[in-house]
Amino acid sequence: MPSRRTAAALLALLFGPAAVGCGSVLADDGGGRSGGTTTVTVLAASSLTDAFGSAEHAYEAEHPRVDLRISYAGSQTLAAQVRQGAPADVLATADTRTMRSVSAETGRPRIVATNRLTVVTAPGNPHGIRDLRDLADPSLKVVLAAEEVPVGGYSREVLAEQDVHVRPVSLESDVRAVLGKVELGEADAGIVYETDAHSGGDKVAQVPVPVDRNAVASYPVAVLKESAHPEGAAAFIRWLGSEEGFTHLREQGFRRP
Repeated sequence: MPSRRTAAALLALLFGPAAVGCGSVLADDGGGRSGGTTTVTVLAASSLTDAFGSAEHAYEAEHPRVDLRISYAGSQTLAAQVRQGAPADVLATADTRTMRSVSAETGRPRIVATNRLTVVTAPGNPHGIRDLRDLADPSLKVVLAAEEVPVGGYSREVLAEQDVHVRPVSLESDVRAVLGKVELGEADAGIVYETDAHSGGDKVAQVPVPVDRNAVASYPVAVLKESAHPEGAAAFIRWLGSEEGFTHLREQGFRRP
């Protein structure tokens, strides 16, 4: 199947320049340019929602001719979109495994941040949860992310290392869904990233996981090979890795790689 770029080239050869520019759909099909503005489409892991939301406003203010369009979902969902040919320029996942699964579709990734796990409960921690072992209590309603979701994989890793067996009441498609279940009182506890617990504010309480029993989540970001704007995509990734760009990640609790 021809790539989007190849398809555009074939149109130009068959019908000439007028055909490519004769309508708004063809003129902007994959190009992302409108009125001198370059649209850079970013597919980002759900746990990056707040950090990238802040970064988006700052980057666009500094680069007035760039329009960042960011779509958030679980990393495994984003990878599936990439494999299906979704038009985008940048992919940011919450683990290196998912990024490796689409290595044929991306350039070399750059790790821009790290994260760690924490347990979240209702405010005040009404069930008195002290550590991960308490999550094995069958009377507790514990929610986890599905195993294919990065935070779900990390959660199972740390639970297995401590020989803790948890029977979750539900398996969620991304970390924000886990957080939401606890915030709404539909679960007594859940395992999320520290940054998501930070975003929960006073809607949740945290039970920290000791560093020596925790997992380090790495966040790789890469330019997609089918990007319509590879230079713009690479520029955004470089900015994220700069001290200025990382400020928006740090404010949400992310750490330097």
